This record gives sequence, C-alpha cells and structure tokens, in this order.
Amino acid sequence: MKKPPALVGVDTGGTFTDFLVVGPRGVEAFKVPSTPRDPSRAFRLGLAEARKRLGREPDLVAHGFTVATNALLTRTGARTALVTTEGFEDLLAIGRQTRPDLYALAPRAPEPLVPRSRSVGAHERVGPDGGAETPLTATEARRMAWRVATMRPRAVAVCLLHSYARPAHERRLARALRAVLDVPISLSSEVSGEYREYERASTTALNAYLAPCVGEYLERLARAAGPRLRVLQSNGGAVSARVLAERPVLSVLSGPAGGVLGAAAVARRAGLHDLLTLDVGGTSTDVSVHPGRVRTTKETVLGGVPVRVPMLEVETVGAGGGSLARIDAGGALAVGPASAGADPGPACYGKGGGPTVTDAHVVLGRIVPELFLDGAMSLDVDASWRAMEKIGRGLGLRAREAARGVVAVANTSIERALRVISVSRGHDVRSFALVAFGGAGPLHAVELARSLGVPEVLVPPRAGLLSAWGLLGAEETHPLARTVLWTLDADTPRRASAAFAALEREAARRFGRGLRFRRSADVRYRGQSFEIEVPWSAGIARAFHREHERRYGYARPGRAIEIVNLNLEAFRAGERLPAPRASRRPRPAPWGRVALDTGVATRQAPVWRRETLGQGARVAGPCLVVEYGATTYVAPGFEARVDRWDNLRLRRRR
Repeated sequence: MKKPPALVGVDTGGTFTDFLVVGPRGVEAFKVPSTPRDPSRAFRLGLAEARKRLGREPDLVAHGFTVATNALLTRTGARTALVTTEGFEDLLAIGRQTRPDLYALAPRAPEPLVPRSRSVGAHERVGPDGGAETPLTATEARRMAWRVATMRPRAVAVCLLHSYARPAHERRLARALRAVLDVPISLSSEVSGEYREYERASTTALNAYLAPCVGEYLERLARAAGPRLRVLQSNGGAVSARVLAERPVLSVLSGPAGGVLGAAAVARRAGLHDLLTLDVGGTSTDVSVHPGRVRTTKETVLGGVPVRVPMLEVETVGAGGGSLARIDAGGALAVGPASAGADPGPACYGKGGGPTVTDAHVVLGRIVPELFLDGAMSLDVDASWRAMEKIGRGLGLRAREAARGVVAVANTSIERALRVISVSRGHDVRSFALVAFGGAGPLHAVELARSLGVPEVLVPPRAGLLSAWGLLGAEETHPLARTVLWTLDADTPRRASAAFAALEREAARRFGRGLRFRRSADVRYRGQSFEIEVPWSAGIARAFHREHERRYGYARPGRAIEIVNLNLEAFRAGERLPAPRASRRPRPAPWGRVALDTGVATRQAPVWRRETLGQGARVAGPCLVVEYGATTYVAPGFEARVDRWDNLRLRRRR
C-alpha cells in the first residue's frame, strides 16, 4: 500500500515563519520567530521540528520567502556590472519620462541598481528583425570581458539592443565573461526576452543584482531540505532551487503569492468566484483582486525599479501587526511603514518594542493573551497599555482611544490598497467576497468589508497559515516569452504554431520533459502603446475585442490588430491536498468572556475556540473566534457561520 505523502509548507514573514505539515497525523501547524539576519536559520529550526512530527523525511518542502524583496527595498544586493550595446550605456539612468509624483517640483528618481561607472558598451548592433547590423567579434567579446573584470563585480547583466530577436551576441559575451569571471551572469534574452529596451535592461539588472544573495540563501535551504525543496515564484508557480537561482527576479513577490493561491483554492471550493484577498501579516498587508481567476501582470515597479516578468497582481502596504504607530511632524497619528519586526517586535512581546497595531488590538481586547499561539508565547499586556498611553499623550487621548485610532489608521491604509486594486480598475466589489487570512487579516476584515460594501467575509481554516497551505498545492511553472510584432492576418496561425513549438522545445531543453503548456499572446490595436494578454486560440481577435471592451469600455473590431509577444507557460501539476471538512458537533460553551472594544463602546463579549465550532454553528457579534495563529473579530450586527468546508462565513445579521 502506497504511503500518504509527507508535505511541509514554509512561509517566511517579517515576524513569524509559518510551517504547515501534512502527514499521517493529518494537518499540523506551528510558527517559529523569524530570524531576519539569517532567514535560513528559522527555516532549518522549523524543518527539524517538522521532521519530528512526520517521523521521516518529507516528500516535498515548499517555500515562499522575501529575501529578494528585502534586498531590493533595502538596496543590499550585489555589486553589479552591465554590458549593453555601444551608445546605450546611460539606458538605466535615463529611463522613461513617466513621473511617479506628478506634482513634485523637483522630482528625484531612484538611483539605478547599476551606476553609469559600471555600465559598458560593446561594439555590436542587432536590428529589430534580428539581423546583425554590426557583428560582435570574438576579439570584442574578450575585450568587454576583461574590461568588466577590472570592475570586480559580484554579478553581471548583459542586455544588448534587440537581443530578443537575436540572442547569439549575448551568448557569445556570456562565454567570454565566464572565461575570466566566476560570478552569476544574467542574459536579457533568457530573463525577459521581450522588446522595450529599458524595462528589459532594468529587469535583467535586477536579476543580476539579486543573484548572489538569493543564490546563497537557496543553497543554504537546499543543504537543509535536499532535492525535495520547491520555491515559489511571483507568478504563483513553484520551481527547484537551482532553476530559481538562475532567475531570482521571479521571486520578488514570492512571499505574497502563496496566500493568493490558497485563498483562490478555498474560495473555489466554497462556491465563491469573485474575490478580494486580504493578507495581514506582521510587517505588511498584501491584497489582490480575483474576478473569477487569479490575475497576473507583467508590468510593475518595485522599490522604484521597473520589473517586466509574470507575477500575480498584488498591492502591498506597510500596515501589518508589527507596524509602528507614531505622531508625525504635523501632529497627526501615523501607522507604518516602519515595523517592529520579529526582534524586538511589538511592545507586548516584552523586548522593548512597540507601539504597534498588535498592541492596539491587545488594548482593545481583540487579542486574548492567554490564547495567543495557543499559549505558546506569553504577552506583556501592561507594556501594550503603556505603549498606547504614550501615543495617546501626544494626541490628548486616553490609551483606549489611541488604540482605536491606531486600528482606524491601519484600516484606512489597507482600504486604500483594496480600492486601488479593485474599484479603481472597474470592479464592483459589492458582489465580491473578502477572503481574510494571515495572523491579523481576520481582525480587520469585517470593518474593511463594511467600509467597502463587500457583503461577505470568508475566513479559511488555519487562516494564520494559509500562505503555507497555498504553497503546497502550487504548480511547477516556467514562463517564457518572445517578441514577434506581427499584424494579425491569415498567415498568423501558421507562424504562431511554429514559434510556440520552438518555445516548447526550449522549455523542454531547460526544464526537462513531461511538461504541459499554456499559450497566450500580448495583443493591441495598431498604434497603441500597451498590450492586453489574451489566451491563444483560433478566435483570438474576438477574445481581444471582448477583453478590450470589458477593460476600457469600447472595442474597434475594424481596426488592425498586432500580436506583440507570444507567451508560453510550461507547467506540471502540483500536489493534491486533502480538503478540510467540518464535522458536526454539539454547540459548545464559549471559552470565556473579555472586555471587547467595538470602536464606539466596550462590552463583555464571548470568546469561542474555533476548533469547537462544528458545521452549521453560528455565533453572533460582538465576539471573537480564536484559533492557532489568528483571531477573527465579529463586529456587532454580524454573524459568523461554519460551512461544510470548515470556513467561517461572516455576514450582516438580518
């Protein structure tokens, strides 16, 4: 008889690293404090505990992490050199004319990852049709390699003009560079093989910038976990550590992606299709919109750096449980983006940190100290009160009023992010459900749903560890793309078939056999500057017109259509995870009662242990529902019901 699989999901956050273990004893969850100075340490400690619980080596260790994101935001990546076509050495510095702050009188663009002093131009040139207008000679390639070597870089990015159409020059440069340098080398034709020179150069430079730190991190994890390790990319697909080390730019949103996947899976099982996701962690809040499908994008800016690779559409705001509250220069209350992190953490951790959003919830009675992580971690309640009193003195408020203000400001920041990703993009969220998870997501969800007009909140089982659950079910995916710039005509299907076949052969060569494929194209009307991604089919023109009208309110069926890029996603199916089901239980007694602040008054309210609530159980607000790793706040006028899949479904009482 075949043994059931032993699986471990690991999600690294700013405050805790979450572990979800699926094995003979069912599904178990635990958290260990994150170790920001060396994130692999928390991974190793938790993996050792997971092995004990399984009683053997896991068959799969799936991991989402923030090492790449942190290196970019803190500018702690590697010393990088850029090789480009002669005359384009200033490409990263010039960038585009777009202004991130339209009303700034003296705007300052972020410093490029590669300074002009480490950007060199090779005597070569390729045309947009792939023709070699100026061939790259072997002598010139060796000259470039020795010139780069004198800069002592820890990584090299190579981005030659129009190399998406002819990558041979970049490959020749790579061979010359590897002959004199033992550092990671990133080729734009492999990292982001599409036109738009600035975005391609920026993405390739970022890939090189991240390669040493991400590569070293993944190497430490691989030593601990072995060949069973799979790491999550920003597009929601998992790959081996070796593959991701070659394209670390694909991991810049690895952390939030697992939660989006997990939320989509539990909502689909519950019969919900249009979703907003709310992941409130210790350091930040990540939100996304899911109008019947997980949305991806190729265009984003992270830390002032344009990135053009497939990734899930996620909006991030610095308003998590560990976000620090302060009085700003104008005398107003502000929350985040600075965070207390894992060490010292919020004031209630007893290490001298705070005041934070978590401390505000403690003061409001929305976090029950005796039940925090099932009692595995004690909280210093008095320290939270002192932290809120300090904030209150600066505002002329009492501690409880200050705590209400801290939560309200955090909610405002989160609501703004939710509106940016949904309402501002044309979605009517009054027919959506809000899926809340992360350690603090269910604490904020009802108040946010009320402000947005969202009719229902869904809190999945093990909400505090949903990201780790999403990791385990992720497909293995490898995105590839090529620029073609064709006008859609009768010959396009034949040309596309040949081009997709070539991409599929490349995928098999780089990532092995046994892959399945999804095809799409970036399409636009002739004369437009930007494209819409549409699944490839015989009716791609009709599909493009429909999507254009849905997105922009109009279509032009008689206008010429251009196929800009062909996209191929090579994939293998992920693990089939056991579906949680709620059992029927007699109605339990509440664990106890607390003084719960509802924002306008303080009332004695019941506290329910989530594991005691069976299918069909209903609890009315105001109350708390507590589980390991998360607490759900049910506001007055709302009711929470347990469905057959063990989800909490929160709606207004009729």
